[in-house]
Amino acid sequence: MMYPNWLSQRAYLNGSRMALSFGEQQWTFAELDGKALEYAGKLSAAGVTKDSRVAFLSKSHPRFVMLMYACLHAGCEMVMLNERLSKAELAYQLEDSGADFAFVDDVLADKIDSPRKMLFSEIDKKEELPFMPEPEWHSDRTISIMYTSGTTGNPKGVRQTAENHFSSAVSSALNIGIAPDDVWLCTVPLFHISGFSILMRSLIYGMGVRLHPKFDAEQCAYELQAGRVTHMSVVGVTLERILAALKELDLEVSPRFKVMLAGGGPIPTNYIHRAGSYGISVLQTYGMTETSSQTTTLQPDDADRKAGSSGKPLFLYQVQIGDAKKAGDIGEIHIRGPQVTPGYIGKFADREVQQEGWLHTGDMGYLDEEGFLFVVDRRSDLIVSGGENIYPAEIEKTLLAHPAVREAGVCGMQSDEWGEVPVAFVVLNAPAKADELLAHCREQIASYKVPKHLRFVDALPRNASNKLLRRELKTWDW
Repeated sequence: MMYPNWLSQRAYLNGSRMALSFGEQQWTFAELDGKALEYAGKLSAAGVTKDSRVAFLSKSHPRFVMLMYACLHAGCEMVMLNERLSKAELAYQLEDSGADFAFVDDVLADKIDSPRKMLFSEIDKKEELPFMPEPEWHSDRTISIMYTSGTTGNPKGVRQTAENHFSSAVSSALNIGIAPDDVWLCTVPLFHISGFSILMRSLIYGMGVRLHPKFDAEQCAYELQAGRVTHMSVVGVTLERILAALKELDLEVSPRFKVMLAGGGPIPTNYIHRAGSYGISVLQTYGMTETSSQTTTLQPDDADRKAGSSGKPLFLYQVQIGDAKKAGDIGEIHIRGPQVTPGYIGKFADREVQQEGWLHTGDMGYLDEEGFLFVVDRRSDLIVSGGENIYPAEIEKTLLAHPAVREAGVCGMQSDEWGEVPVAFVVLNAPAKADELLAHCREQIASYKVPKHLRFVDALPRNASNKLLRRELKTWDW
């Protein structure tokens, strides 16, 4: 199957429509297409061809978007590197990916030592060569390569094809709808699937993107008040910070704002209710790098009666629980659909991605009688205490239901008596004592699940997409 070049087609169909804004600047689709063509000529002068694999290390700003769009025109593959990684971690991914070029934001120049490195400023100085963009793309063309967050071990380089991104965008549109004046507020990293998928939706829908260099709760609150944006992607911790900022600044949310897609784990019910008081619809989602963003979504109407659920699969997708005999049985979540990656690259290139057509996610969950998915936890984060299975996310959810708790992280600690016991790290937003929080837990969950230790901290370890890094918690001292 062939697709028309998304950027060329969008510029042809809606060239005068706003495509990207950043601060006081903005560009139409026609202007972005022109900038991308200019940069494609410069990349051609640098030696980039259709068969090239190009790595990017950059902060979120318009030039990064234009260079990525230039690569779409050039037909090459893009390896998205995480700016928060160490030099050693970046070196591993650069080597594993076999990238022919490493294009680096000048402010991150010291993070990569490689003869393949070329700074953005060096690209700018290249003399533009005549360039004709790829008019059509094969559906199996690899557009992006993203490394898994590494929350469970060595990161794997995940291929994401045109079909993957297109099916993800279409399935989301069938779920939430689209309108010509939609603008997505993007404060998530562009190198992550949550940010990159916003750019893909922009091209496929003809939707504007309001780009911020990083997440800032106060700025987000003002954006929601101003009515410039209609959609946003969040995780639990960023949603809570936005709600706190709205309250502190005494701001109302514009009725033009439509939906927040919330991923990265279950969203506490009280967050949903607080958002609702501002007229914000929060759609809980479940997805991963291997599925090019969301696979299931919970509608606001089901938020109360299906608290903790990630909803049902989007239209093109299927979800099942491995080895489940009946509704409610916990097992590994399996996913099937055109959004699933065709495979990995580098060290894990030979690893089978799909088994009998299903992606085995490594996440544990269950489907209830109505087919709603409940994600319990990562299989690797499971705590086995005295023969009982304990899922950290369940304890975190219980702690987050207490009004004094802003963030919570739970992991297993070795125990001579029980093998492992759960321990909790908590960030407060109001004064509270450990005994009070543990008593709250005893009222809500079984005694063996109650943390054996609870420690107050100023912040929890998170990756660039604000996912909790439980494996780092395991290294913290008591």
